Amino acid sequence: MIDGFGRGAPGASDDTRRALVDLVMAATVRIHGPEHGYASDRPGDGSGGFLGSGFFIAPSWVLTCAHVAMRGEGREVTVIFETGPGSGETSVSGTVVAALPEASHDTGGRLPVMSGGWPAPDLALVRLGRPVEHACVYVTERPAAFFGGGQVLYSGWTEVGGRLKRLSGQCAVQGTVGGWADPDEQMRLGGDVLPPGVSGGPTVDLTRGEVVGVLKSQLVGGMGGTSIGVERLRSLPVPGAMAGAESDDDYQAVFHAHDRYHADRHTSRVGRGWTWTDVQSGLGAGADRALSPQQRVILLGALAKLPPPVSTHSLLDLLVRLPGVHSVDRYPAPRSWRDGLGALYETRGGEAALELLLRYCMSVIAAERPYVTQSTASAEEELWKWVKWTADDRLSREFRNEITRLWSASRHRTDREQRRAAPAYGERPRDGERPFVLLELEPRGWERDSYDWRVGVARHTGEVQPVAEDSRGTPGHALRARLTASLTEAFRRCDEPDSPAVLQVAVVQALLGLDVDGWQLSADEPPLGVVRPVVVRCSDHEPPASEDEARERRARWSRAWSAAMRAEIVDCEDGLRVPVPTEEDLRSLAYETVPVLCRYADRPDAETAAGLARVVRGGFHIALLRRGKDQPDVVCEDFHRHAVDTVAEAGTADQLPRKIHELRQGVRAGRAETYWSDGVALFYDDPLHPLPGSGQLLEAP
Repeated sequence: MIDGFGRGAPGASDDTRRALVDLVMAATVRIHGPEHGYASDRPGDGSGGFLGSGFFIAPSWVLTCAHVAMRGEGREVTVIFETGPGSGETSVSGTVVAALPEASHDTGGRLPVMSGGWPAPDLALVRLGRPVEHACVYVTERPAAFFGGGQVLYSGWTEVGGRLKRLSGQCAVQGTVGGWADPDEQMRLGGDVLPPGVSGGPTVDLTRGEVVGVLKSQLVGGMGGTSIGVERLRSLPVPGAMAGAESDDDYQAVFHAHDRYHADRHTSRVGRGWTWTDVQSGLGAGADRALSPQQRVILLGALAKLPPPVSTHSLLDLLVRLPGVHSVDRYPAPRSWRDGLGALYETRGGEAALELLLRYCMSVIAAERPYVTQSTASAEEELWKWVKWTADDRLSREFRNEITRLWSASRHRTDREQRRAAPAYGERPRDGERPFVLLELEPRGWERDSYDWRVGVARHTGEVQPVAEDSRGTPGHALRARLTASLTEAFRRCDEPDSPAVLQVAVVQALLGLDVDGWQLSADEPPLGVVRPVVVRCSDHEPPASEDEARERRARWSRAWSAAMRAEIVDCEDGLRVPVPTEEDLRSLAYETVPVLCRYADRPDAETAAGLARVVRGGFHIALLRRGKDQPDVVCEDFHRHAVDTVAEAGTADQLPRKIHELRQGVRAGRAETYWSDGVALFYDDPLHPLPGSGQLLEAP
């Protein structure tokens, strides 16, 4: 590990400790309802009433709990703070721009607002309505699970003697609630009473001198409570389109402003008093680290002047291309340049650690940009100068020569414009080579309508990186809500701007009609099938194919990818339902054929299920399934014509998921010419990416 968990020096001075408390208290605010007149310092409910605590995370941005901020009227609150002893209070209006989680359609657009009752992660971002001078905390760039010691400092507001008073204290870290891949993981705190009102206040790692969490709840009738890690902010909604400015993504805007704020105060020649960097240095937070607190704050400030990564996927790709970095599987995944830096703290030690960080910086300089500004070129050069100065001071001539060549190549490769067509680190993959999200649903045979599930990110190498799973049994009616956080995280790891990743849903054959493409993950979001391509595949364990059968199946799949496909209706003739042909007859169809089951329905009967099984055994990995209520007297000709045309228009197999996606978007948008496709599912069982545990053997085609 780069920093050996950054154990601070046990002999930190009392002045350093007092300075840390002062910095935390200066950035801690109290949150009231919207002002109708003056917001009193007395507790109460209603207009202007005290709601809880929060803290300045960046200039003009406050972080607090959702159960605190969402008690305001129409997402409006009042933020009250002091800039220093005797400075007097400042009151400013603010708007809740994001709450995690937002209200869902399952709760009628409302969520509980009692203390601690909001579902995790229970975080809210408040943007101030006017510019004011204020202090900001320093936020860790790595998950809170990697705190430096056993004690944390907290700060907040509460009622004392009928008036609101600020307070601080210390708690012992006693463990966690939930697992590392659980979206509601929380840090357990003990050793002190957390009084009402402190919810939303900061939790500070006393060893490193950085904020690691937000107080969520207090233990009723006991000591301590829980804290949510600040890294949960990475699950803020990601813009679907390519960002054109820093302000298009609240997460990037907040942390870029945060890092520039601290870098500016560290390098200022006119500032007086302790800075967060001074305190971290006094605590010995740089002990055993590749970078001192001073070097780190300058580096983060330089990274914050660059446009952010194009996507989480592109950042993960950049990280794993670094030497010795095999995976970055922390939950939630890194999203910004600062997150990527934090992810590298666990990778190496010694001189190799610094080399790795500097290689990362060179990759950032050469990375694809979502946009460029007038200052992007100078920001790249500033980062290069920092890298060169650091390498000249501490590393070998061989390494210095290598990064100089990288800088020269980067300058000649880029014209400072967006490089979407040719990323600096390789060719852009085709759809079939891109990572996709895999959702596996396994019925619990002994429990009616109950499922175990797994969510993972599948890569073209065949590797499936797990995101989350649950083998305790989830009722069918609760699947969508239970899967929302895990699917959202998996999508963020795969999506590119304007190009959402495919969701593959693996179920037993009897459930292929499951309407996963109709799920809404949030009240204000369209169904999954409208947002992204959604396909289904079969998880039933089939008898092993013979060598000849396996060769034929690979040939059919390869042909569908290289030749123009054509559809074949296999269960309906002249509007009448007919049995699906025998396997022998199906094998006589051209390799580029896509079978269409017009009479599949939501819950197929035994004959329909047997027909699809014959299609699969016949070597076909792609088929269109018409779901919905099977109506024997319905006229099918229009569906047949459109299905044939759609397959032909898609051309090759890699384009068919996107084509079905476009049709679902058309149905949602009310385009009558797409209504024929309502309910169509795409069976897409990729033999080059077998399901985990399927035992399928692959050969080169």
